[in-house]
Amino acid sequence: MSQASKPVSYGGQAVIEGVMFGGKRVNVTAVRRKTGEITYLEVPRKEQSWVSKFRKIPLLRGIVSIIDSSAKGTKHLNYSADAYADDELDPEERAEQKKKEESRWSLSMIIGVAAVGIISFLFGKIVLTLVPVVVEDFLFENVFHNQILHNLAEGAIKLILLLAYLWAISQTPLIKRLFQYHGAEHKVITAFEAGEELTPANVQKYSRLHYRCGSSFIMLTVIIGVLVYSLFTYDSLWERMGQRLLLLPIVLGLSFEFLKLTNALREIPVLRYLGYPGLWLQLLTTKEPTDDQVEVSIASFKRMLELDAELENAPAKETFNSPVLDPVKG
Repeated sequence: MSQASKPVSYGGQAVIEGVMFGGKRVNVTAVRRKTGEITYLEVPRKEQSWVSKFRKIPLLRGIVSIIDSSAKGTKHLNYSADAYADDELDPEERAEQKKKEESRWSLSMIIGVAAVGIISFLFGKIVLTLVPVVVEDFLFENVFHNQILHNLAEGAIKLILLLAYLWAISQTPLIKRLFQYHGAEHKVITAFEAGEELTPANVQKYSRLHYRCGSSFIMLTVIIGVLVYSLFTYDSLWERMGQRLLLLPIVLGLSFEFLKLTNALREIPVLRYLGYPGLWLQLLTTKEPTDDQVEVSIASFKRMLELDAELENAPAKETFNSPVLDPVKG
């Protein structure tokens, strides 16, 4: 698949038994059903003008991207969770489930499990920011007198907790499969960027690791955090915790910018190593996918490209303005 012009930097997200890809004009999720069929959720991208403006401002664009991705990703996680829950029911149970509004709560629990796999930035980052502060203060309050050493110890504790957390959840069957789809997403993007024809055999040749991954972003927040926190002093544990929360947007913004930088420099022999810590973390957050999982990822990506092309050339009145999906429950 040769590309005459500069390719778009596509991104994606693993969902339960599927993959979501974001295009220029549409986001598409493909999910493998229990029957073997692949169904789709197709949602047109609508971006407020103020969001577009903030995306052009360094530091702020990182925060906006995180919030925007989290909000839009929920719909696709919802779809995959509905499909997953529906496939576990027999016809009678399905009919009964459709009558109960309470079923939405059980599906929310499934969505929560999926969110654990890709780590919630809104809640997880706050927890991962504050817990290491308390643990470090408890363990090393009277050991170091240099606050930079306390910051380094805090960063080490944060990294240990992060790695332990990711390893633990990766042992569960549902999250393991989620991480396999995460790997399939990366392989498809990398194969596309290399100009390969998207077939399972071609895609499987590529690495499951990718420089632009959100896992790399998480690792960068740990490293950037130590550097930023070392620029400030504090007089108490509470002041330290408050300081961390206030500085969190700055850490996230700087980490986003550095992630973009490492991606831009990845072809330069020496500077490419700047992105390696994030790639190492992906050894935990991705798993080698099966051919069937790669097939789902390819289906999602191709459908996204197809709709993008249609919407690019279609008159405004012909573009769809609401989600289009194959029925999950019928």
